[in-house]
Amino acid sequence: MSTQATTVDVRRGGDRFHTTTSWLDSHHSFSFGQHYDPADTHFGLLLVSNDDVVLPGTGFETHPHRDMEIVTWVLDGALVHQDSQGHSGVIYPGLAQRMTAGTGILHSEKNDSWRLTGEPEHRDSVHFVQMWVPPDTARLDPGYEQLEIADVDLRGRLAVVASGLERDRDRAAIRIEQRAASLQAARLDPGDTVQLPMAPFVHLYVARGAVDLEGSGRLDTGDAARVANADGQRVTAVDGPAEVLVWEMHALLR
Repeated sequence: MSTQATTVDVRRGGDRFHTTTSWLDSHHSFSFGQHYDPADTHFGLLLVSNDDVVLPGTGFETHPHRDMEIVTWVLDGALVHQDSQGHSGVIYPGLAQRMTAGTGILHSEKNDSWRLTGEPEHRDSVHFVQMWVPPDTARLDPGYEQLEIADVDLRGRLAVVASGLERDRDRAAIRIEQRAASLQAARLDPGDTVQLPMAPFVHLYVARGAVDLEGSGRLDTGDAARVANADGQRVTAVDGPAEVLVWEMHALLR
């Protein structure tokens, strides 16, 4: 257990940077794109946490990335991924997906799954959270990995979605090239409780529903808590089901 005092910085969803276009509704937990605040660029190793809703038949056209580990978690709907390395797939709720940008990769992300399934009546918006952390090593070979996590493994517990921690080598759904970070997710019924990891930096994001964070009170959909020297605080779903995303980080971006 850390001898340093635990601090909790609660960030309300309504205070986030917000981008809206004809096809995209995006909330940014940190500075992103045209939105820049030098005092709010990251927490721990987490550089980007964007909560996006994309309308049917639209999406992010082909664009580049470099030297970043990008993890996507879909909440509702389905997202089609295609990249310059020849990877393609449909990302849906419960499917962990990681892209290593490395030396450079081009990719697109579109709400076009209905075109692939041949079911044109299924033209719904897709809602997902995309998160970026830097890799340990620059100029890695680009890569892609995805794996489904069973709903039972997410119910009432924190499941390891993507991790580079040595501890998680045999229990992470997918690996990331960052040995000091781990993403975990839980789907909670009312009254269910999970315990935050004990780590120098923990980022708790309420993807939907509402929770009570021990010692800090209620967090609603879109709210986040940046916990320094996390000491295993308890997170309990209140007033209905909730889904949370938790980054455990043992290093600070420099």
